[in-house]
Amino acid sequence: MNILITGITGLFGTQLAKEFTSLGKIFGLLRPEQSLDYTKFENQSITLREGELEDFDALCDSLEGIDLVIHSAGLVSFSSDQKENLLAVNTEGTKNLVNAMLSKGVKKLVHVSSVAAIGRSAEFSTIDEDFKWVESPLNTGYAVSKYLGELEVWRAAQEGLDVIVVNPSILLGKANYVKSSSAIYSYVIEENPFYPTGDLNYIDLRDAALITRQLVQKEQWGERFILNSNAISYQEFFQQVADVFGEKAPSLPLKDWMIWMGSLWAWFGTKIGISKSPLNRQTALLAQQNITFSNQKIQQLLGFKFTPLRETLEWAKNP
Repeated sequence: MNILITGITGLFGTQLAKEFTSLGKIFGLLRPEQSLDYTKFENQSITLREGELEDFDALCDSLEGIDLVIHSAGLVSFSSDQKENLLAVNTEGTKNLVNAMLSKGVKKLVHVSSVAAIGRSAEFSTIDEDFKWVESPLNTGYAVSKYLGELEVWRAAQEGLDVIVVNPSILLGKANYVKSSSAIYSYVIEENPFYPTGDLNYIDLRDAALITRQLVQKEQWGERFILNSNAISYQEFFQQVADVFGEKAPSLPLKDWMIWMGSLWAWFGTKIGISKSPLNRQTALLAQQNITFSNQKIQQLLGFKFTPLRETLEWAKNP
């Protein structure tokens, strides 16, 4: 089986390439200006094909001879000035890809979405795959773009694609990976004093990739799965990170009235390069919510045993 992975240079794409190598030959979609660090793939054989999500013809060329596409490319940003870029990459880019697949007759797609695309509401403390998207101030621009991208995937499924959608929560990877959700470690390493009062939903990066492969092997086409190990308080999560990394844990609860001031500082610090804080006003409000994304569907199907958080953090700490 020939497997094309978009976003193969990203946090999840790299791990998916390692996990799926047992199922077939791995191809990676790379923008013309990108390069691939082969050391990340442990001497794994990867064939590169150039293309961009906004280039329909290039996407068609990259799909030649491909049996399965894993679409993990995407833009992650919570900045208000990135809304158009988010829609261009996560929505229009996904639309181009599924249309190219339909055009070339490539039938199988694993779409990496996000729990953000499921949406959330302050009225619900537990959310599963059947939760219906509702308009809410808790939906970020990123969430909207992933939701709309997922709608394109389900539309393509009605037109003939075999689709599995996975919705990961916070992916916990190596701490030295400076992009994406691994920046959450930096919040503790920088010794920020405040912790949000809500819950963090998380999953070990390796677990997420392994579950995704098992879903393909079990041919769970037409289904959607939340990938989430657990939900724990930010206070507990930051304390465990601090214990493993030898840092001081945040000790002061973040009050709602403080969010504006805190988000202003996070924005300013990021702009001048002294902060990698993942919190801005909207993400801080989200982090105040006590919401759990249910993993019962995965548990019932696979009986999966998730990696304990402490073990994940010990692995994340080491380069």
